[in-house]
Amino acid sequence: MKYLSTRNSSLQCSFFEILFQGLSKEGGLFLPYEWPNVDLDSLKSKSYEEVAVQIIHPFVEEDITEVDLRKIVNKSYINFSHSKTAPVTSIEKNKYILELFYGPTFAFKDYALQFLGNLFSHALPKASKKLTVLGATSGDTGSAAIHAFRGKKDINVFILHPHKRVSEVQRRQMTTVLDENIFNVAIEGTFDDCQKIVKELFIDDELQQYTSLTAINSINWARLMAQVVYYYWSCLQIDIEEINFIVPSGNFGNVFSANVAKKMGLPIQQLHITTNQNDILHSSIAQGLMKKNLVTQTISPSMDIQISSNFERQLFESANRNSDTIKDMFQEFSKTGSYTFEKSIIDNLKSIYLTTAVNDQDTLSTIKLINDKYDYLSDPHTATGLSVLLDKNENEPWVSLACAHPAKFGNAIEEAIGKSPVLPKELANLFDKEEKMTILENNKQKLKSLILSTL
Repeated sequence: MKYLSTRNSSLQCSFFEILFQGLSKEGGLFLPYEWPNVDLDSLKSKSYEEVAVQIIHPFVEEDITEVDLRKIVNKSYINFSHSKTAPVTSIEKNKYILELFYGPTFAFKDYALQFLGNLFSHALPKASKKLTVLGATSGDTGSAAIHAFRGKKDINVFILHPHKRVSEVQRRQMTTVLDENIFNVAIEGTFDDCQKIVKELFIDDELQQYTSLTAINSINWARLMAQVVYYYWSCLQIDIEEINFIVPSGNFGNVFSANVAKKMGLPIQQLHITTNQNDILHSSIAQGLMKKNLVTQTISPSMDIQISSNFERQLFESANRNSDTIKDMFQEFSKTGSYTFEKSIIDNLKSIYLTTAVNDQDTLSTIKLINDKYDYLSDPHTATGLSVLLDKNENEPWVSLACAHPAKFGNAIEEAIGKSPVLPKELANLFDKEEKMTILENNKQKLKSLILSTL
């Protein structure tokens, strides 16, 4: 399998090349040249790990043997706390919740980042220089990455988060990890500011001379590749011929992984994206207008995003993989903060995705309603999806993704149901631990100097 870039479709990179690069030199995101087919029937009666190997191996087979991939996968999920790894819960006829919070940091990001951490360790001898893992987080990616890479030899990890814009539990899950190779950086700005700095540093030639910068955000294709697995896995648990998903989305990685699963043969009929009031994804698809607005701080902070990086991958697909179109599109968007899609792109997006924006008040109401009616407590991100699930026709099977443990968002839960969620012991212990964090201005050079000083 070879890989191209959304901004250079003539590239032919190996998997290891794109794993270490993160972004192409043109600033584009990597995608495989073609989509392998994985038949659902061939996965029946297999474990989560066996399903993962069969789905992932076609993407990496030139660089990783099936035997080595199996070792990486088994190591990645051995400590997940549920026997099914990612179980499906039924709340009504044809209404299901896919629970993705049984990893070490109680968020869906663990499913990709535990795999990525072990993948990097396996591939590290191929790197020409010491690795510097660089990522931005709106909440859960950072802690999942830190717990995946902590203590790993020859890998330094720099995680940027927007200062005072993540929940206290999310922050402490990052800042209480004191390993020498972990660097938490609070940027005085929004998640979009953090993400912008990360992207600018990936194409900084001077920095790349000293270290191999590697992405852990979902701009890294390996993240999305691992997320395809649990869409197949949920379908296997329900054992039905056709399926539909509701996916709360901020950076578009999770829902694009669902579309990849569809391209690989999973019988997905509809994908419904939910956002909070930071609704650029909703407006981009529903109205055909991609317009950057100010980020509003909400009770679902992981979706407080106005520039969704992985949306570029979908636009590349919707533009018939024309990288020149994508370069022109994002050049204009970068200059003006706005771009209106051609009708053919709008039609293609609408043929794949439904969208709904859910405000904070409706999110809180949904948390209470689901808790009262089904005795099921959800976090605010999950609740944006459940608000849509409640209205779906019971004649079609719908699976809504549960993104994180509700205890990570105690203030929102208390506001919704009048009492705080019970904290798992791993989260309760966070409040007794020392924190380590550097606060920086919203400035690329400040972070660049910090990284160089550690090499």
